[in-house]
Amino acid sequence: MFAATRAQQKDVHSPVPFNRSNDDDSFENGRSGGLVAKQEAGDNAAPLSISEISALLKRTVEDRFGFVRLRGELSGVKRAASGHLYCALKDDKAVIDGVMWRGNAQRLPFRPEDGVEVIATGKLTTYPGRSKYQIVIESMEIAGEGALLALLEKLRQRLAAEGLFAPERKRALPFAPRVIGVVTSPTGAVIRDILHRLADRFPTQVLVWPVLVQGEGAAQQVARAVRGFSEMPADGPVPRPDLVIVARGGGSIEDLWSFNEEVVVRAVAESSIPIISAVGHETDTTLCDHAADRRAPTPTAAAEIAVPVRMELLSQLEEMGSRMRRSALRPVTLGRERLEARVQRLPRPDAILAAKAQILDDLTERLRRGQRDQAGGKREVLARVAGRLSLPLLQRQVVDAAKDLQRTGLEPRLLTRRMAIERDRLAPFARVLPQLDPRLPLQRGYALVKATSGEALTSREKAAAHSSLVLEFRDGELAVSTGTGGSTAPSTPAPKASVSAPRTETASSKSARPKPSEPRQGDLF
Repeated sequence: MFAATRAQQKDVHSPVPFNRSNDDDSFENGRSGGLVAKQEAGDNAAPLSISEISALLKRTVEDRFGFVRLRGELSGVKRAASGHLYCALKDDKAVIDGVMWRGNAQRLPFRPEDGVEVIATGKLTTYPGRSKYQIVIESMEIAGEGALLALLEKLRQRLAAEGLFAPERKRALPFAPRVIGVVTSPTGAVIRDILHRLADRFPTQVLVWPVLVQGEGAAQQVARAVRGFSEMPADGPVPRPDLVIVARGGGSIEDLWSFNEEVVVRAVAESSIPIISAVGHETDTTLCDHAADRRAPTPTAAAEIAVPVRMELLSQLEEMGSRMRRSALRPVTLGRERLEARVQRLPRPDAILAAKAQILDDLTERLRRGQRDQAGGKREVLARVAGRLSLPLLQRQVVDAAKDLQRTGLEPRLLTRRMAIERDRLAPFARVLPQLDPRLPLQRGYALVKATSGEALTSREKAAAHSSLVLEFRDGELAVSTGTGGSTAPSTPAPKASVSAPRTETASSKSARPKPSEPRQGDLF
């Protein structure tokens, strides 16, 4: 770090005269001070306040270093909410704090970042609040082209990490745009080259948005132009471009720096219209080229990329017309050849039916096995039920019931009370009973699926195990077969099922009704 000062600066002397004669005498006399400070006669070394000494230091530093240029590396860069820029300049041995007020910070041609080597111009001052000295920066420049390239690489890496240069963001250019927008200087040779090339290849309407292409404010104008084209309504008085070309002629890296600004890169990446970047010559590359949908080596090449060649399109159309006319002369022959080739690929009828016949044989065999298994199961059930209906067992149950009846003392009053209680208990059930009648839904169009034995089938699995089923409707029953290819048995009309009125049962009548699988109980009456 070095400092350059004006040659005309005056030497700075101590602003307060100080006479040490009395102090020297006091020290010689062995006086080292007392407990309470006293003003001696002839003493001109009055004590200064902290604010006074801070002001003296501030004035001394600002007078001595009113203009300096410092070269160092930026560190701790931050921009306050007020717009002021705070940072530190350092080298390998020392560091100095710096501040740049909002007005100067807004005019910076680049974005300060940590690690960038710069040359800062300003004046040194002190900050009494912290007993520190700092430089008030009036202008800041990047220290050489190497530092500028380093700053450019850091910005490129940061924007690439956000995905602004990702290939999947690139959009296809329109084949033949009706309107092309050009963002460039209206007085340079670039716009004339683009218009001349477009007129030669494919005459197209061009909208020019005039901007500065270098210098202060150029980046903001280019960004506003790109966003302005995107915000134009599709049905407005001025036609909205189908393609935008951002163009500039060649130059040094400083001349092209406006197209490396973050505001331009973000505007190009966020554009709703495809963009071709044609900044500089073929060897020049800017961040705008990375963010655009297509990069052109020169503005003239951008015009060639934007539109096709009209004469080539006319030649292609004529060639296609000739091919269409030649193709129309032989449709019958080509159709016959294709028909014969397709007929040869068709399968034989017996091959189509063979698989279905095999499936039919398999289902027939399964039906036979199912019928045998069902008959065997019913035979076992019948044998178990017949064993319960033996005559000695029934006779023994009758004798036991008669003995129980003799031991029971029957009194009409007890029976009447019991019947009244049971009647009241069964009354709610009697009101609900008609709604639970399984045949009541048959009146509304439903059907009851049963086996031939009369068992109700409630699932598809149970129904699939039977070779024939009985469907009970409101007006009768219908016997059906479940086998593939089977015929439906003729319907057997049955007497119309009538929904009888609910009947209140007493406990004695319920006990008197025999169950299918239990011995009959004796009747109390």
